Amino acid sequence: MKKCFLFTIMLIMSLSAKAQSYIGYLTDNYSGVNSVIANPANIADSRFKTDINLIGASAFFANDYVGVGFSDLTSSNFEYDTDAKLSVSNNNNFSGTVDILGPSFMFNVGKKSSIAIFTRARSFVTGNEFNGESIDDLDESIDESQDFLVDEGNFYASGNGWAEVGLTYAQELMNKEEHFLKGGLSVKYLKGFGNAYVTGRNVTINYDADGATLPDSSTIGTLESTGDLLYGRADNYDSDNYDYEVPDAKGIGFDLGFVYEWRPDYQNYVVTGTDGATTVMKDKNKYKLKLGLSVTDIGSINYKSGVIDNYNINNTITQDDYDNIEDSDDLQNLYTFTQASEDIKAGLPTALHFNADWNIKNHFYLNLNTDLSMRSAGENTIRTTNVLSLTPRFESKWFSFYLPISSYQYSGVQIGAGLRAGPLYIGSGSLISTFTRSEIKGADVYAGLKIPVYYGQPKDSDGDGIPNKEDGCPKDFGPIENNGCPWGDTDGDSVLDNEDQCVNEAGPVENGGCPWVDSDGDSVMDNEDECINEAGPVENNGCPWPDSDGDSIFDKDDECPNEMGTVANNGCPEPEVTAEVQKSLNAYAKTILFTTGKSILKDESTPVLVDIISILNEYPNANFTVEGHTDSIGSVATNQKLSENRAQSVLKFLINGGIDSSRLTAVGYGESKPIATNMYKDGRQKNRRVEINLVK
Repeated sequence: MKKCFLFTIMLIMSLSAKAQSYIGYLTDNYSGVNSVIANPANIADSRFKTDINLIGASAFFANDYVGVGFSDLTSSNFEYDTDAKLSVSNNNNFSGTVDILGPSFMFNVGKKSSIAIFTRARSFVTGNEFNGESIDDLDESIDESQDFLVDEGNFYASGNGWAEVGLTYAQELMNKEEHFLKGGLSVKYLKGFGNAYVTGRNVTINYDADGATLPDSSTIGTLESTGDLLYGRADNYDSDNYDYEVPDAKGIGFDLGFVYEWRPDYQNYVVTGTDGATTVMKDKNKYKLKLGLSVTDIGSINYKSGVIDNYNINNTITQDDYDNIEDSDDLQNLYTFTQASEDIKAGLPTALHFNADWNIKNHFYLNLNTDLSMRSAGENTIRTTNVLSLTPRFESKWFSFYLPISSYQYSGVQIGAGLRAGPLYIGSGSLISTFTRSEIKGADVYAGLKIPVYYGQPKDSDGDGIPNKEDGCPKDFGPIENNGCPWGDTDGDSVLDNEDQCVNEAGPVENGGCPWVDSDGDSVMDNEDECINEAGPVENNGCPWPDSDGDSIFDKDDECPNEMGTVANNGCPEPEVTAEVQKSLNAYAKTILFTTGKSILKDESTPVLVDIISILNEYPNANFTVEGHTDSIGSVATNQKLSENRAQSVLKFLINGGIDSSRLTAVGYGESKPIATNMYKDGRQKNRRVEINLVK
């Protein structure tokens, strides 16, 4: 030990680092086995058949107390007191790490699972809640002639170095159309290389330049201090002539993570084999949006038989006492000292990580990443620095380039750059800001070499989407349903077999490759038959003629298709025999002339009878009686017979003229129904008549 612990702490604060590793590179889908550092689920459904990391190293430096420009650091005229820019507060912090990823590899287990084995060496130094104002006062007041006060209160500083051997298992958990989910777990065996911490409790130092009077009446400065200082470490960590031996320290750690991918075009990345089994293209990035959530570094390392020194510094010493401090023995003589030997547990820097990756278009992506410490400042505690990064990147199989823009909890916004070119990855999360800013509070760099073995696109010679090894016709384009072969045309009808419903019978395209049939047997083929299931004539396109009014007369022949009628009246209802019609009939009938005393029709009666036939034809369903009448000249019997014969003569003429005999009845009334007196010639002429009357 040299001088006071505060001087040691001040020296430590000049070197500090971020807890984030490989900034920018770990957002790359081609980071391979390295990606288990951020989220163990990443290696499932990766772009690699296998990935072997040879060596990779990452170092990050930052703090919120002192900042310098890059040009100042490289200048031979740099003076800390004048060129360094301090950001003092009552709560200054630092955090630092060197992270080496040794030989590591990953490989796939089946189609849905992956395994990784990795080796890693890590070293952390962190400090929290230092009173930068007091440190600044101490630095400015080193002049022994001036008073100063350091009110440090509580502060924490710790360092830990360890090695890891990890086993990661990751598996696809859900693959349902556009939704994909995978999870992963890393189990790590931890071997501690060294651990030390300093804790201050209620520490104050008050320097009085004239605090004590010497025997010669001169004065000397005094340091009045209060509080406790704890210094814990692995056994014999700082003994003189120390031959380093690995301490008895080990532990178990865990990382747990999940990744969700939204794949709106999932169908474009599925290959179906000839056996019907589907395979997702491993060589493609299939998501539009990817979300990752993980918790890393769960666990601790237990250092057996550690040593804890406790200095109670409630004392006042002189300037000479202070100047004579050379080692811990001198401190033990000045302050109350106790020492204990016990196991020391060093917790890992547990952190929560959230990652969102948006595929803007093709090879261009935008990534949002957050790292949040899940440990609070405390005794022998190392913790990550909270960080928010936005990283645009170009990504392809053999080359990627990224520009991370990060906001750190301690050192503010930094801009970096990185690339991956085949087996090489190199970059810095603060490259651009380091060379462009006048005040640097942080800087980092990483680099590494690996042997990537990528998935390639399956060979598909005919471009039908079916790999050659599963294609029945690898040189001929064909659908998966036909084993990758083109469809044939067995019956030669120009309709391919996959669309031909009658593979062995030629038929037109419009009938699905089948010949036309006549379903209703009406000799009109179904393609021209408007009534496939009802027989009908060709002239009505294969449909039966309709009979709208149900009078058994088809509409085509029915002059009254919407009114029930008779065949005789061409489908129209028959007109009613009115009194006028009856009167007209009898007017015609009275003009029928016979040979005197006989039943022979005179020739001049023919036109009259023809007209009567025309009238009767207008009423085809009406029945009539043909009645014969005489005058009273002659005997009654003779007149009766004459009337009957004359009625029969008219009836025969009408039947011969086309009137159905079933509609007519002949009857003779002789002289029994006179319509005028028989005393006069005029009356007797009227009584000699024929009447045709409607049968009601």
